[in-house]
Amino acid sequence: MAFKPLQIGRLSARIPVIQGGMGVGVSLSGLAGAVAAEGGIGVISTAQIGYREPEYEKNPHETNLRQIPVQIRRARELAGGGIIGVNIMVATRGYEEYVRQAVLGGADLIISGAGLPVTLPQAVRSAEEEIGAQGRTMLAPICSTLKSAEVIFHYWEKKYDRLPDLVVIEGPLAGGHLGFDRKQLEDIESLHYEDEVKRILEAVRKKAENANRAIPVVMAGGIYDRQDAQPWMEMGADGVQMATRFVTTWECDAAQAYKDAYLRAGKEDIVLVKSPVGMPGRAIRNAFLERAEKGRIPHGACHGCIKTCSPADTPYCITEALVNAVKGDVDNGLIFCGSNAWRARKMEHVKDIMAEFA
Repeated sequence: MAFKPLQIGRLSARIPVIQGGMGVGVSLSGLAGAVAAEGGIGVISTAQIGYREPEYEKNPHETNLRQIPVQIRRARELAGGGIIGVNIMVATRGYEEYVRQAVLGGADLIISGAGLPVTLPQAVRSAEEEIGAQGRTMLAPICSTLKSAEVIFHYWEKKYDRLPDLVVIEGPLAGGHLGFDRKQLEDIESLHYEDEVKRILEAVRKKAENANRAIPVVMAGGIYDRQDAQPWMEMGADGVQMATRFVTTWECDAAQAYKDAYLRAGKEDIVLVKSPVGMPGRAIRNAFLERAEKGRIPHGACHGCIKTCSPADTPYCITEALVNAVKGDVDNGLIFCGSNAWRARKMEHVKDIMAEFA
């Protein structure tokens, strides 16, 4: 089966692959620019995006906001006219400010999950009006269930007279924070998730037909190669989103020690964790997780990352844990990953991965 280009409004990706946003700092301008240059859609994660800057510790929020347009610009320099998006978690403190900076910075696409992005259309509209660029930024909510998709469609239509330009369906095999409870993740087969995907696809098709416009759907979670993508494309998805596969590329923005943790991991090392911010996640078991299981890990000043975090009560600081890991201090860091991280056995170039899907 030959894959068709992915068309999202005015945007056309020659290869229907979106590189998933990975924070903290795993997918910045280097990785996103490389994927976009090869005909896919490169995505920058805005989660603590300014962590490498000298002023970050003193003022993380303002530093992060300043870095969003900087990273978009750097990615564009590498992309050669390719498509650059950003991933912004709804759970981020100051969410609307992050959205504004992404629009002002010229992001082609905003992908948003970790909560329902009910305010996204208004935040984008306000920023676009500021610079006279109405309709430039494409919007893509992440949905894991039919119910969440229906809520977003209904709310956006009623409140903003707006429909998504793209829908990302993120399944239970994805990495990082997940839109499922732990019980569901421990018995994924009982979810019969393919049936849920079919229901979401059908709902989106009906909305698109009624609106007389295209609303493409991209499948995410557990997709590592073309063979994994094929069934979803045959089911009716217009593209796929992959993240884990891109970690062990030379172009990925994480430290080599972070990538080496993926290369060393066995299937038994991929575990479910309870994030301090209240959501289940998937990560590579390491010395840090073993310590976290034994008790609270002291942390420094709050970085103001997630709305649901209570610094006084958190078992460890997720920002500190993710920053340590991406910098290469993996024994003192949290290494988020998808379910297929154990399949990584060599370093690759983005160009070679994208060629599989051409």
